Amino acid sequence: MIPGPWTAFASEPAAVRQTTTTVTDITGREVTVNVPVQRILLGEGRQLYLLASLEPRDPLARVVAWRNDLIEADPATYNQYLQAFPGLAKLPAFPGQENGLIDIESTIVQKPDVVLLNLEAMRANEDAQYIQKLAELKIPVLYIDFRHYPLKNTEPTIRLLGKILGREARAEEIIAFRRQAMARVTDVIASKNPNRPKVFIERIGGYSEDCCLSFGAENFGKYVELAGGHNIGSDFLPSTFGQLNPEQVVVSNPEHVVVTSANWQAYVPGGHWIPLGPGADPEETHKKLEWFTTRDAYTGIDALKTRNFHGIWHQFYNSPYEFFAVQQLAKWFHPELFADLDPNATFAEYHRRFLPIPYRPGYAVSLAGGAD
Repeated sequence: MIPGPWTAFASEPAAVRQTTTTVTDITGREVTVNVPVQRILLGEGRQLYLLASLEPRDPLARVVAWRNDLIEADPATYNQYLQAFPGLAKLPAFPGQENGLIDIESTIVQKPDVVLLNLEAMRANEDAQYIQKLAELKIPVLYIDFRHYPLKNTEPTIRLLGKILGREARAEEIIAFRRQAMARVTDVIASKNPNRPKVFIERIGGYSEDCCLSFGAENFGKYVELAGGHNIGSDFLPSTFGQLNPEQVVVSNPEHVVVTSANWQAYVPGGHWIPLGPGADPEETHKKLEWFTTRDAYTGIDALKTRNFHGIWHQFYNSPYEFFAVQQLAKWFHPELFADLDPNATFAEYHRRFLPIPYRPGYAVSLAGGAD
């Protein structure tokens, strides 16, 4: 438990003087907001990853409600925050899907200064005219994005939240840290120009029995390219998310297989998912990763011969922490170039500087070299 004032949970922040300003969200919408915002409704619970970075002393002081996905999709992180902020258990939570409608009744009851929605929820909420209905009640909505175009939209998202929270300077510190962490990989790749191994990313490994869900040229597909690999999915998938058939994976013959996974006991009890995340048991994650080598899609591929099967925390696809993923991928693809790079040390430093919870390793595992 984190001692001191961070342990407090203030459902009603102290009164502050607000001013009206116009901000531009990720979609280009100009929205009038009273700032600094004091009552925020999180359309996705995992938005806490950034909110806590901007407001570490009490990241939930301004939150009036949130969607329950952090509780279910990332229970280890949720429990870390629950230990540090016990009042989190009392925060109103509502169910929903990533691309679904917000709970408009809960929204209206909570009277937020702003509602934060992820980009993929835009279509559903516009079709239902929820944005218009909330606008009539003077409840503004802002769209943010870590998932569809993370390398393009994460920095604008950080700046947007920094502005509405009155934390602009801290937002720039976070952006500078991220850029430096990414440059430790991209500068080396640019100068050395190594051969790029073929990489297949199995998306949400163990969440379902389907094969082979993957990424196109964005999100983890982009991370692979930044880390000096060639993402097979980029050759076939026209959008961020998609699926290849097993025969195509075999023919493509990847030299590395990267499985994105997490603890999904709430969704798929006893499934083949790998319980990666803070504090994960390396023996358990190694054992669960081993199962993926038995999939038909990987029969006879080079990655199977060299044991270059890796598992990485799925939530890097939807957070401001993708610098860890890029560093870790680079170490797997080019160990000789990145022998001195320590992704865990980088992420631990981020925690020390920006987050109210301690760093606990467990975000990656490899059959080629164990947990990194």
